[in-house]
Amino acid sequence: MGWNSWDSYGLTITEAQFRDNVKVEATVLKPYGWTYAVIDEGWFLENPQDRPTPEKLRYALDAYGRYVPVTDRFPSAAGVGEPSFAALGAWVHARGLKFGIHIVRGIPRESVRRNLPVEGSAFHAQDVADTSDSCPWDPTNWGVRDNAAGQAWYDALFRQYAAWGVDLIKVDCIGDHPYKVSEIRMIRRAIDRVGRPMVLSLSPGPMNLSHVDEVRELAQMWRISDDVWDDWTNDKSFPISVKSQFARAAAWARYARPGDWPDADMLPVGELRPSPGFGPARSSRLTHDEQQAMLALWSMARSPLILGANLTLLDEWTTKLLTARDVLRIDQTATASRQVMRDGDMIVWTADLPDGEEALAVFNVGDSAADIDRPLSAYGLKDVSWDARDAWNGVDLGRQVKFHGRLEPHSCAVWILHR
Repeated sequence: MGWNSWDSYGLTITEAQFRDNVKVEATVLKPYGWTYAVIDEGWFLENPQDRPTPEKLRYALDAYGRYVPVTDRFPSAAGVGEPSFAALGAWVHARGLKFGIHIVRGIPRESVRRNLPVEGSAFHAQDVADTSDSCPWDPTNWGVRDNAAGQAWYDALFRQYAAWGVDLIKVDCIGDHPYKVSEIRMIRRAIDRVGRPMVLSLSPGPMNLSHVDEVRELAQMWRISDDVWDDWTNDKSFPISVKSQFARAAAWARYARPGDWPDADMLPVGELRPSPGFGPARSSRLTHDEQQAMLALWSMARSPLILGANLTLLDEWTTKLLTARDVLRIDQTATASRQVMRDGDMIVWTADLPDGEEALAVFNVGDSAADIDRPLSAYGLKDVSWDARDAWNGVDLGRQVKFHGRLEPHSCAVWILHR
């Protein structure tokens, strides 16, 4: 659980903006389990506004060809020696949070052009780079050869990140289009060698189900779809709509286990401004019911929960959504979960909680209100009377043997059940 800068700041995040969001996370959200604070793509770009014209981009690099933070945007990175995120990472840790960054797999093209040395080795960048392999949507890097030079590059990279106090590394252009298992393996070795625990997050998706055994061995989280934004439904291949995630989450739920989490992507709730990674600055286009349904699905599927909202602009309703303790408890403590029914526009999930409790989520994904009246046993639960509690507001619903109620379009109900 945590926050990532992409949905509100895109390539443009500054240290001041990052610190302002972290302060809110630490004071308002941390008591509910929100722990990670992640700087997404572009922290090494001196002129991120020129991303549409890659030939104009300027990069901050150290003497060994590794990206470093741009000190004009991250002033605490300046100091003795090369620019570093070490001071900012320590500041995040001092607030009881964990620090993460985003990278694109590979080696900077600029480092290859200058053939810079690889720290801690006799290799140079041109020994490392596979110039026949590039990310189809990112102009910054070349791929890395699966050889000793490539491993030396990733070892040097993760020594740098360990020195910065990085706790989570989101690696992009590696989970799908294309899936680069050779580089994932090199990254895994580099993390293991450096001696600092780091969560390895693989993007983008959709991760193919055929790779599940490999990625559960190598990473802690991996994307099950391409980027999700604030559309309930659309007819596009990009971005991915919330409604379309129901089928993906159902297919992946059985593979979630401690240390290995299928990732349904960030939560584009609240205010997505001033410079979101996709589209204009805006309030989330998802209605309140749709935002609730999204958080409920992610939680029932036991996905990582990574916020995209600008935390400095949280309103009362969004804060209440993100501090729904029972819903978050499902995400964080369920030992198994599954979709148990899809009947037209009604989708039902259950999840097993500690101490014999169960969670039940009933979704109406259709465009009309639905009246539902079914025994709880129809959802695979024991045919007994359960004590029920509304997970959104903590209201005790008394003894229940069935789910009875009206669900508005794109809405859900979530109950905690105990005997």
